[in-house]
Amino acid sequence: MSFSLPGLDLDAFVRATLAEDLGEGLPGGGRDVTSESVIPAEARFSGVMDSRDAIVVAGLPVAAAFFRHLDPDCTITMLVHDGDKVPAGTDLMRIEGAARALLTAERSALNIVQHLSGIATLTQAYVTAMRAPGGNPACTLLDTRKTLPGLRALEKYATRQGGAQNHRMGLWDAAMIKDNHIAVAGSVAEAVARAREAGVARIICEVDRLEQIEPALAAGAHHLLLDNMDAATLAEAVRLVAGRVPTEASGGVNLDTIAAKAASGVDYISVGRITQSAPAADIGLDFAPL
Repeated sequence: MSFSLPGLDLDAFVRATLAEDLGEGLPGGGRDVTSESVIPAEARFSGVMDSRDAIVVAGLPVAAAFFRHLDPDCTITMLVHDGDKVPAGTDLMRIEGAARALLTAERSALNIVQHLSGIATLTQAYVTAMRAPGGNPACTLLDTRKTLPGLRALEKYATRQGGAQNHRMGLWDAAMIKDNHIAVAGSVAEAVARAREAGVARIICEVDRLEQIEPALAAGAHHLLLDNMDAATLAEAVRLVAGRVPTEASGGVNLDTIAAKAASGVDYISVGRITQSAPAADIGLDFAPL
């Protein structure tokens, strides 16, 4: 099964992750001491990866890449797919192959599925809360750049599995003018004007006060990030913008506040917690000799 993501070299990621676990380049490193000493070279295993939590699944193709890297001839059967919402006790993947190789890859494979499924599951919880009665089903959840170094493409993939839409992938694909940029530029209007003069195709401007809205729009902002505003202030900001550009609520968003913020009429809500603070899902892998 082929799996690829823009911005992710899967083969390089797998190699680097396994090299770290094996201690390649370190004195005495480059080997799985436990598997080499305990498991016969010819031994074969069959195992099932299962979830002990109710989760939204993410990362199974990446886990498969770890197993196949060390045992190209292993047999992997996907029992569910990324993006599926499954109850606790669900079998996710069946693996059969060389016991040493599968055991060496096990921790890396589990780590990535636990982490990405945790993100997808928390993301869906925010989407559900945002669209609950009193919320706004038309509002879209966005992720942020609050990701672990080296894992952005995968973590943002996981938020999509949970029902979010990706915001900026990095510093390159849109200008996001925030308070520190404004402080240096001197004003919202000046910061936005400079981005327009530089030919930036997409300019997002953060405003934390209602009086900043008109200057930002007049200078040519394409999208307003309404920062740390309560629901009532967000509703007034949406009224002032009057549909001229998309609006996004950010800051102070949690599962208890997201519905009211969505009900203000904003087009988007961005939440750093879905990547920054998602707990790992409880997923295990049990092998039996063949």
